[in-house]
Order: sequence, then structure tokens, then C-alpha cells
Amino acid sequence: MTAEAMEAGPRTGPDADGDRPLRIALLTYKGNPFCGGQGVYVRHLSRELARLGHSVEVIGAQPYPVLDDKDLEGLKLTELPSLDLYRSPDPFRTPKRDEYRDWVDALEVATMWTGGFPEPATFSLRARRHLRARRGEFDVVHDNQTLGYGLLGDLGAPLVSTIHHPITVDRRLDLEAAPTWRRRMSVRRWYAFTRMQKRVARRLPSVLTVSGTSRQEIIDHLGVREERINVVHIGADTDLFSPDPSVAEVPGRIVTTSSADVPLKGLTYLVEALAKVRAENPAAHLVVVGKRAEDGPVAQAIEKYGLEGAIEFVKGITDEELVDLVRSAEVACVPSLYEGFSLPAAEAMATGTPLLATTGGAIPEVAGPDGETCLAVRPADPGALAAGLLRLLGDPELRARLGAAGRERVLAKFTWARAAQGTAELYRAAIAGKNAAPQSGRPPATTPTYSGSHR
Repeated sequence: MTAEAMEAGPRTGPDADGDRPLRIALLTYKGNPFCGGQGVYVRHLSRELARLGHSVEVIGAQPYPVLDDKDLEGLKLTELPSLDLYRSPDPFRTPKRDEYRDWVDALEVATMWTGGFPEPATFSLRARRHLRARRGEFDVVHDNQTLGYGLLGDLGAPLVSTIHHPITVDRRLDLEAAPTWRRRMSVRRWYAFTRMQKRVARRLPSVLTVSGTSRQEIIDHLGVREERINVVHIGADTDLFSPDPSVAEVPGRIVTTSSADVPLKGLTYLVEALAKVRAENPAAHLVVVGKRAEDGPVAQAIEKYGLEGAIEFVKGITDEELVDLVRSAEVACVPSLYEGFSLPAAEAMATGTPLLATTGGAIPEVAGPDGETCLAVRPADPGALAAGLLRLLGDPELRARLGAAGRERVLAKFTWARAAQGTAELYRAAIAGKNAAPQSGRPPATTPTYSGSHR
């Protein structure tokens, strides 16, 4: 039996409440797990819901979702294609005339031509048409942060919407990082879809989010009424992300997951911190799992501090290669300015690799107390990051203690089995016309949080 199965109980058959299995439509406008956290969410949640005995049909656009256990009964992928205007190697392409199918395609192209990002709106319109044509086939529709106009109105089944965190946070940080007025104007055009998401979010009957911090951000930024928002923590794949003593630590290795062109990930501050660390520990080096930008603040910082040979970017590796990379590190680092949850933190902790993380957004909810399950520092503080790195790199006993405690924290609180159980509770509540999940023997809380731990 797997680690998640042992801590969560049986994973097949109907939910613990004895109700019949549900027929779930899980929508995701961008579902590839290699493109970000939304794809990871769909991949793991769909698998665990199917293992609980539910029928899960993932309906997604390019880059298409990747589903685990393709032979698992009740798990299916339906492709709902866009024009795929941002695909490699020809992003921002102009489609040929025979590619246009209807007015939604024309809207997608027109929005791109004006500098906007059309996919949330156009996917939602296609999804509504698809769902209405299949009325009666689903018990519940679960939207993964599309928040498009097409989701308003009758979809043929109750709607539950996941908002990982408001994209307005990304917009603010990107604007703050924009060096020129032209760049700021471009950022505003690109994020124009957030106005739609704000309008739609306010009208949603049931919102699911992944942390208490995200819940408060949704209230503050999107104006969603607090009684409509429930928290279901997500987690790590604790079978895959697990300790393996046979993988040797590489002296001085620091691993982080970040795209160099995303300001809120805080990679620039970690690069500056590495320069400080190498003055005392020349073996220190950084492996970044993510895309390298050829220009921009991160590239400039690498050149400024002469770190070209001390920083490596890796992309396109398998899950197994990623896990072994994290295991080989003496320190895993999450330098983000903000996170709605932080899967990289949970995954690193699950491998038993000691974690240095900032206190940005919901990271403390995941990483736990400073000095007990991680080392925690202020966001945007290279000096604090450097001090934490030097402390961990120089203290094997501290690394071992934090690594073991971090693994135990993830097993106890943040697994996909628990996430699926809590999500299924909210589905049943939505079907019953309620805003909160059914009671499970606990007193009501100010912030409803459902993790499936009552099983």
C-alpha cells in the first residue's frame, strides 16, 4: 500500500458518506502539468477522484492535460481545441483562413491582435456550448480557474470553481517590475482578462481555493463573498516525491523551481544571494528547474555577479529526473514574493530535502514554522536568503532534522488523497445547493477548510 493510501484510508469505491459515485466534468483551459501549477492540479486531482470511484472527464485545451493512470476506470480526457495561438515554434501566429470554425475563433484572434490574452474567455465559451450539448451527463462541473463569461448561466449541472489565487496579484507584481511605460502598457493589455475574471468570480455560487491566504486575497481582490469560499489544501505526490538514501547529495547544490521571466518567483533575489554565499562557500551552485530568459533582470544579475558557471537551468525533464534532482540537493529554496500555495515547497519537503523559503503569500501555511520544518526568511531579501543558505549548507544535522520534519508535515497535511476527499465533499454540497461542505463532526470554523481528514 502506498504512503498516501496508508494515511488516507481506502481509495476505491464511493466516498465515506456512502453516496453514489459522481460524474464530474473538470474544465481546464491550460492543462499541461509542465506549464504550471494548474496543470499539476488537474493531473493529480483527477487521478485521486477516480481512485475514490468517481467518473472524471477532464475537458481541456492546448497544451492538453496529461492524465495519470490512463487505464484507471472512470478517468477520461476530452480535447476541446483552441486555435493554439501561442504554440511553439510560432507563438502569436496568424491562423490560416481554413482554420476558422466560428465566431469564437474570430474573437480569439482579435483579442490576441490587440495585445490581450483570449484563452480564458474563449475556452469558457466553447466549454459552455460543449456542456449544454451534453446536458444530463454530469452531476457537477468543476472549473479550474478559467473564470470566463461562458461559465455564467446554465451549464446543465452545478458549478464549483477553483481559484488558486487572484491573477491580479501577478498583474501587480509584473507592473512593478516593468522597466518602461511601453512595457507597463503591454502588461495592462495582456492582463485585461482579469477584469472578466473579477466580474465572473463575484457571481460564482461555490469557490474552492487552496489556502487561507488565497481565500483572503480572493475576498480582497475579487470581491467574492466569504461564505462562498472554501479551502481545500492540495499537496505533493508523496509516493513519487519521497526520500531515497541511494541518491547521493551533491555538495553545495541548491535547487529551485522558477521561470526567470516571472517576477513573483523572486529568482533575481536568489541569484544575488548565491553571489554572497559563494564568497564563503565556493562550492555553492544553483540548479533552476524552469525556463531561462536570455534577457531581463535575472540574466542581468547572472552577468553582473559572474555566476554563469554556477547556475544551471533545466527544462523538459521527467518526473523521476526531477525527483532525483531535488533529492541530490543539500537545500531546496522557494524565494517567491508570493505563492497561492507552493507545490514546489511541498514536493521538496516530501523528499526529505531541507527547505529554505520566504514568507510570501501562503508559503508559511505549507512550509510550517521557522526552525521546525523549514528555515523562513522575508521575501525580496537577498541577505536573508544568503544567511539561510549558508546556515543550511554548513550544518548537516540541521539539514537532516528539517528534512525529516518536513516530510512528516506533508504526510500529515498535504496529500492529493486528502485533496480529493475534501473536493468531493464540496461537489456534494454544490449539488445539494449549499455553499459549504457537509459537516464532518467538527465545529464550524471562521474559515471553512476541508481536507478529507475526517475519514
